[in-house]
Amino acid sequence: MADATSPAQRRIRIGIDTGGTFTDVVALDEDSGSLVTTKTPSTPSNPADGFMAGIEKVLGLMGLPQGEGDAISAVSHGTTVATNQLLEGKVDRLGFITNTGYEAMLEIARQSVPDGYGNSYFWVKPDRIVPRDLVKGVEGRLDFTGAEVRPFDEDGARAVARWFRAQGINTLGVCFLHAYANPDHEERMRQVLAEEHPDAVVSVSSEVLREYREYERAMTTLVDAAVKPRLSAYVNNIAQRLNSYAGQRGVPFYVMKSNGGVLSAAEVVHQPITTVLSGPAAGALGAALIAKVAGFDRVLTSDGGGTSTDVSVVIDGEPTLTTEGSVGAFPSKIPMIDVVTVGAGGGSIAWLSPEGTLKVGPQSAGADPGPLCYGKGGTEVTITDAHVFLGRIPPHLLGGEIPLDVDAARAGVEALAKELGLTPEACATGILEISAWNQANALRQVTVKRGLDVRDFALVTFGGSGSLLLCRLMDVLGIPTVLVPPNPGNVSAFGLLTVDVKNDYVQTHVRLADALEPDSVAGVYDELTAQAAAALEAEGFGPEVRSFARTADLRYFGQAFEVRVAVPEGPVDQAVLDEVAARFHAEHRALYGYDFATDPSQQVEWVNLRVSGIGPIQRPEIARHEVADGAEGATAGEKGRREVCFDAEGGYLDVPVLWRPDLASGTVVQGPAIIEEFGSTVPLHPGFSARVDEYLNIIVTRENN
Repeated sequence: MADATSPAQRRIRIGIDTGGTFTDVVALDEDSGSLVTTKTPSTPSNPADGFMAGIEKVLGLMGLPQGEGDAISAVSHGTTVATNQLLEGKVDRLGFITNTGYEAMLEIARQSVPDGYGNSYFWVKPDRIVPRDLVKGVEGRLDFTGAEVRPFDEDGARAVARWFRAQGINTLGVCFLHAYANPDHEERMRQVLAEEHPDAVVSVSSEVLREYREYERAMTTLVDAAVKPRLSAYVNNIAQRLNSYAGQRGVPFYVMKSNGGVLSAAEVVHQPITTVLSGPAAGALGAALIAKVAGFDRVLTSDGGGTSTDVSVVIDGEPTLTTEGSVGAFPSKIPMIDVVTVGAGGGSIAWLSPEGTLKVGPQSAGADPGPLCYGKGGTEVTITDAHVFLGRIPPHLLGGEIPLDVDAARAGVEALAKELGLTPEACATGILEISAWNQANALRQVTVKRGLDVRDFALVTFGGSGSLLLCRLMDVLGIPTVLVPPNPGNVSAFGLLTVDVKNDYVQTHVRLADALEPDSVAGVYDELTAQAAAALEAEGFGPEVRSFARTADLRYFGQAFEVRVAVPEGPVDQAVLDEVAARFHAEHRALYGYDFATDPSQQVEWVNLRVSGIGPIQRPEIARHEVADGAEGATAGEKGRREVCFDAEGGYLDVPVLWRPDLASGTVVQGPAIIEEFGSTVPLHPGFSARVDEYLNIIVTRENN
């Protein structure tokens, strides 16, 4: 990086991910290609404070004086505002408007009973997102083609709008039957609300999710409405402070979406539901790119933070997508990276059940007060306290910026051990064993439950706490290889710099394959592509750079759920339709172990047509570091030594402590050892070895492999 370059000439693009404990920042100098990473404590009471502190800190590390915000070319942000609101169930009073006669839609919901319950007698439905007394019906009806069966009752609509205004219900969701085929009635309802209840925040299903299944569409619309006020206030606050910091120049500000793309802050406030897995999606994308460059095309990602661990599957460099996701108790049928979250982060609390057994999470001490060792008033033992007590992490965080109170952690672990009748070492290792199995079960959910063999994948661990239990995960799951990227605590923020602008559009188009007309399919795809093109044009992407990806949801006639397959590029003709059907048979066989490709009695049915509009951005280059002559297999120099307990029965061992930035390509480390860096630690257990590859990733394997 050339320091002689004036700040005004430099272009700095920043990715910033706000987690429960730390705010992670990565800055890219677009001219030199150099990357700078850092962390700063999150500020849960006002996340914008931690956001701006991270911006100032990283610019200072790049040699830019305080206040030189005009060097910022763009900022991409991963936020947990919507996620946390839903996980914590902090949903303010909502109103729901639907068709007369269908006011019980939310109560009826679906017949399915969640996993873990033998039958419906043992399962109690959770409270509805909108109680029955705040649901109102409006007369009017469309059929599945969008044709009007009964006219929209405008007088009734006005009465409903006035009733909600009188009740002080200012957040409303609107979902009419078959609005995916014709949005006219919903648009008229929105106009009536604008006239009769102008203070209301309104979400309509034909904008949020234009596909069939009324319950899922209604729930997704209501979740969108629920998070819209808080997310809009947060994003607008960040945008104002960022522009003020940059001298009112108007810094391009993007927010990460659950589908693996970003969208400008000005637009994302109108689509808040798309941010519900913002942070985890960025981490999965960053890890996918790092693994692909390193030569791994089938990987599992494990992002360990202060509150939770997020896991996903990456095949051929692309994270898998789903529209069957949920956040907390709320289903959200939007395209999202298929992430499973488990309450097993560094701040997860160890506690005793009424039966006296040890449990870990999902409750978290978060950033404030945090674990006992933070010395900020925490009163309960956490996973981090167990690591500190066992010597697996140093007595400080962030390279010494945040000292830890080891004595407080020890006292907490000893008190909990006494309640359990265990030695302190057995108690601490038990806490970590439970956490490891919680993470392993999450990894099984994204593999075994989807017909994948976990042993066929490498594991990429990142996040501040993501790599602390990697050796135990290898044992539990039989995973052969684990990759730990450089600066693992900042992979999610790095991922934000690799993400294209992306918008998804869907239209339900239910037809049997034999009755499907290529021209009708082409017409729907052309309409969806035009919508995507208009959105990309507004984001500044011209025809020469933007691209579009087409997919379709198919099923066998009579099935309840669909399989998504890619649709080839080019004009839609019968050959394209036949190719899509062939891809569906193959994907169905991969997922479920069988197909009906040769059985003419089983018809294929098309359900939804989808288009993703993509505006590409400049990705940072991952530098390659050739292994120096004679360096292959070299051992690392020690930074120091520390007493570490890997196994309660084996007690404490005197092990070398290594500083990761000192490990060159080709270096080999034999366990037991501790590898430390600024934002993360890798405890290498006895029987494991690590090698530093050409991209400075740590590749962990068993010594007998």
